Amino acid sequence: MKKALLAIAAGAVLTAGLAFAAPVKDWHDLEKVHSHVQEAIHELERARAANHYDMAGHGAKAEDLLRQAEKELHEAVESSKAAK
Repeated sequence: MKKALLAIAAGAVLTAGLAFAAPVKDWHDLEKVHSHVQEAIHELERARAANHYDMAGHGAKAEDLLRQAEKELHEAVESSKAAK
């Protein structure tokens, strides 16, 4: 189960990385990344629950970091919308 969690987290990071690597054209691009991060949070929540939250604190830290990224992306989208 830990391997599944690692695979999910790695996939989420890869997806977010690829999304950030592409040139941002407008706030719609940022909104897509924001959506992917939200999906990663939900997947991580399910994986943590399946592992009875026993991941030596690493799952909780990963979730916290994803939530921070989600908040920053939300702010970026709102800022981009206001600038247009």
